[in-house]
Amino acid sequence: MSKKGWSRPFDEPIPLPRGRQLVTLKDAADYIMKLPKAEQKREKWQTAIHCLLGAAEGRDFAMHARIAAMQALNRNVERVFTDRKDPHWGRRKLARDR
Repeated sequence: MSKKGWSRPFDEPIPLPRGRQLVTLKDAADYIMKLPKAEQKREKWQTAIHCLLGAAEGRDFAMHARIAAMQALNRNVERVFTDRKDPHWGRRKLARDR
């Protein structure tokens, strides 16, 4: 039987910047409550709060709450894409181009 309510664990812990981890829904809620009020009011954190409440009440998946919290934590991180290998079809002419 899976845990219900705020003691429900995430499928994988959420890593925090200083090495700590958020393991349960309650850990995530406590973390958010310790943020400054202005930070809590940001759209990404509001989404995370909504998803956490839904997961704790059994209306939503814990995975959705985890994803929302990860997005809020990493909202200022710029995504870096590496160069990809050229596709093999770029070297040959396609039949339609002959």
